[in-house]
Amino acid sequence: MIAGRAYRPPPPTAAQRIAWPDDFGTRFTVFVDVEEEFDWHAPLDTRNRATTAMAAFPDAHRRFAERGVGLTCMVDHPIATDPASVAILSRVVEDGRSEIGTQLHPWVSPPFATATTPGDSYAGNLPAALEAAKLATLTTAITTAFGSAPRAYRAGRYGIGPRSFDLLARLGYRIDSSVRPGYDYSADSGPDFATADAQAYRVGDVVELPLTTVFTGRARRGGALLYRALSYVPKGRGAFARAGLLSRIALTPEDMPIDAALEAVAVAAGEGLRLLNLSFHSPSLVPGHTPYVRDAADLKRFHTWWTTILDEFDRRGIRNASLNEIIAALG
Repeated sequence: MIAGRAYRPPPPTAAQRIAWPDDFGTRFTVFVDVEEEFDWHAPLDTRNRATTAMAAFPDAHRRFAERGVGLTCMVDHPIATDPASVAILSRVVEDGRSEIGTQLHPWVSPPFATATTPGDSYAGNLPAALEAAKLATLTTAITTAFGSAPRAYRAGRYGIGPRSFDLLARLGYRIDSSVRPGYDYSADSGPDFATADAQAYRVGDVVELPLTTVFTGRARRGGALLYRALSYVPKGRGAFARAGLLSRIALTPEDMPIDAALEAVAVAAGEGLRLLNLSFHSPSLVPGHTPYVRDAADLKRFHTWWTTILDEFDRRGIRNASLNEIIAALG
């Protein structure tokens, strides 16, 4: 693991920010972390490679495809090397809008050099040669499994690092989506995105599409800096949220109530965010595999969340953007 302070991506300059074409409009995209199942509260283990939840993926995909929504499926090593999962996803991309991307979980991606510590679960913390080798091995596995090279990447646990963008560019990646604005993983030796924002920007030959996080409430102009300051006040964030002053809302059905998400969409659209990036984890499609979907009632809420948010996008005229349409708009 790299010694030193948590990695904080440098704030983009005005020239690095993406100016979307006028005809792109305001759009949304959906990235899915398609991955193995594991106990989120237990130590990470190289032996956790089960992919049984993939049996539910075709039905979930159907729900999106019927609405004309493409999924960018961010595949990790256990998925890319499981014939049943590859067969399922090969059918998914036949919709003409979905695409296969890459997600690197270092603890289950060869080569394995040392035992995984919490800090080493963030790929950007690994020694340069090991991060490069894992990324190259996974990229080759995905290319072999699906017949084309992936163009989009996400570091598992959002673990991007200072060398990651150069490594991605060398392998031909066009998009990274590892930055999670408003979130700080430094207490676990991960990166610090607390003051990042949701605007897309260019880093060399790679475009960063952050997951969309929106601050809502009457004090939302204080944004990330105020939210960070409240972390030093006992129960400060909860008090501000309950008072309707400031809440941090990520656009995902996982632990984010639909009413909060709808308010976040309204704020994002009102403030001119041109591309909203939504996400979920594939094991959430089956109860019991993630903390977000523990039982049948949670699963029903999960699907209802998506129906409601897609209805809201339709009402606002916010269309889906496939990965191919995003890359075309970037020029």
